[in-house]
Amino acid sequence: MEDPMTVSEGNPVRDLPLHDLAGFTHRWVDADGVHLHAVEGGRPAGPAVVLLAGFPQTWRAWRKVMPSLAGRFRVIAIDLPGQGHSERPERGYDTHTVAAHVHATVKALGVPAYWLAAHDIGAWVAFSLALNHESQLRGVALLDAGIPGITLPQTIPTDPARAWKTWHFAFHLVPDLPETLLAGREREYVGWFLKVKALAPGTFDDADLDHYAAALAADGGLRASLAYYRDAAESARKNHQALNRQHLTVPILGISSSHGSIPDMAASISPWADNTTGVIVPGAGHFIPDEQPEAVAAAIADFIAGGD
Repeated sequence: MEDPMTVSEGNPVRDLPLHDLAGFTHRWVDADGVHLHAVEGGRPAGPAVVLLAGFPQTWRAWRKVMPSLAGRFRVIAIDLPGQGHSERPERGYDTHTVAAHVHATVKALGVPAYWLAAHDIGAWVAFSLALNHESQLRGVALLDAGIPGITLPQTIPTDPARAWKTWHFAFHLVPDLPETLLAGREREYVGWFLKVKALAPGTFDDADLDHYAAALAADGGLRASLAYYRDAAESARKNHQALNRQHLTVPILGISSSHGSIPDMAASISPWADNTTGVIVPGAGHFIPDEQPEAVAAAIADFIAGGD
């Protein structure tokens, strides 16, 4: 049973419009001192699947996938700290700290064990969560992400054919300047990522751009989003500390795409995990859940079926 003292209807980001999804409910959880937003639906008695999104998105990155999973699973999409309708704390954006808040959210919702699927920075958090809470995880699906200290490149290529995929890692690390340049231009910035990194130019419409830009602009969202990059070195250090103790034994599914950033997610993770499998989704760029939601839902469902 969920803890009634930690689950509420209180929204810490009131200036940002809420978007409903049919069959799903908004929840806010006090996750060890940080209020996180969760969108929950599906079969209450089914296997639980927790979904995490990355930059520059929110839980809505999964909105086309969630209905396809809801018939068989309990589906919980969580905004990370600083994302969407979750609180934007001043500090604590290394992925091990964030993973602890995510895990506390799932526990507060009454879920003892769960499957995890995560994209981009969400996958950074999911990898660290697996290192710390493996006994509560059934399996982890990681979508198109370089993990800090694991597969994230240490240098940014200067070849224009490749630099456009990773240039922002260095930009986001610079103190203060990104905030100065991007304040009031969040929609243009978000639009570049969503339009350039998706394979099909029409994947995201004006409403999508408006939502993600507003989430970035609201209540310190830009500062919080950049903090994941600024804390990436600490995330890497903690990942290596944990990997010195053990390899991952939980099943890992790497979901790559035909035109994404990481050609083979499973191969990139396999040196640190004992049980990896992979799928490559055709006809997609970086934003695989938005671009090919049915294929992503099928890959996750098959992964769970194989584990159960």
